[in-house]
Amino acid sequence: MALPIFDQPLLGALQWAAHRYVAPQSVLLERAAPPNLVGTLPADPTHGDTRRGTPTHPLSDLARMVQSGKRSPPVALIERWTNLGWVAAVAEPICSSGQTLMIVVATADEAVTIKAAVSVAVGPDRTLVVSPDQTDADNTTAWAGSQTGGRVLVGTPRVAAWRVGRPGLGIVVEEGRRAMKDRQTPTIHARDLLRTRAQLARHTLAFVGPTPSLETLAAGSTVLRSTRRAWPAVEVVDRNSQPPLPGVISHQALAAIRAVSAAGDSVFVFAHRRGYAPAMTCERCRVIRRCPNCGSRPENDPSCPRCRYQLGPCTNCGHDRFTAMGAGVGRVLEELKRAGGLTVESASTAAPVMVGSEADLASLQPVGLAVAVDADGLILGSHFRAAEEALRVLARLAGRVASGSGHRAMVQTSLPTHPVIEALRRGNPVPFLHQELEERRKMGFPPSADLVILEMRGTIPTGVDSALERAADRAMVLGPAPRRDGGRRWLIQAGDLTAFRHNLRPLVQKWRDSGATVRIDSDPLDL
Repeated sequence: MALPIFDQPLLGALQWAAHRYVAPQSVLLERAAPPNLVGTLPADPTHGDTRRGTPTHPLSDLARMVQSGKRSPPVALIERWTNLGWVAAVAEPICSSGQTLMIVVATADEAVTIKAAVSVAVGPDRTLVVSPDQTDADNTTAWAGSQTGGRVLVGTPRVAAWRVGRPGLGIVVEEGRRAMKDRQTPTIHARDLLRTRAQLARHTLAFVGPTPSLETLAAGSTVLRSTRRAWPAVEVVDRNSQPPLPGVISHQALAAIRAVSAAGDSVFVFAHRRGYAPAMTCERCRVIRRCPNCGSRPENDPSCPRCRYQLGPCTNCGHDRFTAMGAGVGRVLEELKRAGGLTVESASTAAPVMVGSEADLASLQPVGLAVAVDADGLILGSHFRAAEEALRVLARLAGRVASGSGHRAMVQTSLPTHPVIEALRRGNPVPFLHQELEERRKMGFPPSADLVILEMRGTIPTGVDSALERAADRAMVLGPAPRRDGGRRWLIQAGDLTAFRHNLRPLVQKWRDSGATVRIDSDPLDL
């Protein structure tokens, strides 16, 4: 049986993505296709209303609206998605009406977790899952099953470009995560593609997670809350009030780790993953080194990596020597093992005390204590999204704390009054996010403006700079900056780069035909 891989609304969304991310239309059409040819179409499930009572939840009204054939503007539910109450609230009403519920998650582990909850709500015969851990045959079977409606499709970001039968509601879990955006050209963000699809197909879209992205708030999504706090309690350890220590774990945090471990609860100690350098502090006064021009957190370099401002000695005391405050997983492991009396291993094991990075949070089981060694290295990162991303990561960490008396997250910082830390204390991200939106507007950064990064390596043709200036018209073109692999990098910035993207398309094809490797990053996560 021949099945279409796209319909008119999906084709419109793919055409939008091809323009937005300066990619060939054929590449987007390929993403819409299942891995293999489809054989027999699965039987259409019975759509009778078999509800045992829809749970009361902030998304229950939304689900009943979709069930009745009505549509709603996008909704952002601020909640720990691991509570999974929202799954029961939406899955059965959507399935019973013969519509499809699509749930997009960042990782295969999270897809498995949500699949289990969906199976309880609507039965395993209506539950489909797509992940990189499955074979192409299994993913193709899931694609075929999603064409008939009345089912729930749970998948990683690849399903954002898939056609489904009778789309009713799409849900994106923690849509601001980096894993939701492709690293390679075309650098598609699942959130934005799904938002465009929802507009064209006139179905409803919801975002679930403790910290909605600025893009979701700026798009006018209705904000809902299910609890007063979006994550468990967070205890702030002010490093300024601590005596200077040779290590990275404070006495207060170490005492908490010992106590929780001795009580039989598990502990997770969070260290920066690769890509997040530690914060630098003055050896004399212990004030964090910050760029006096843009406020970012530079490393031990003579110039700021964000704005290239020439840095000098400590702006507080004039001392010219700095030391790293944070540490990677290896150093934290060694320090905790030297402390003695603790069974400490990496997060890939099930030790009483585990040390890991953000990559380990997706598969981490609930713990009694979560400790962030160095919040400042995240908050003062050199990219413009640093503060927003710091809150997202630290809220995810706090969200892995199990319910129960005495269970909590601890965050070590030398910036106890920073808006990110205040948001963590309160368990409410909204005031900080609105403040951050205003700061982005002032700086001319997304979502208030457009950014495109062009990277080129290999055989770089002549005349690229002048061609970019002509294509950009009145937009600002910065670069080229050298890349470590010998290539070049340009940044194009303006309030609206629609015309530039249109002008750039034939140039990119021309440069690729000449032998250059070209990467276009629309709406980059980093500068």
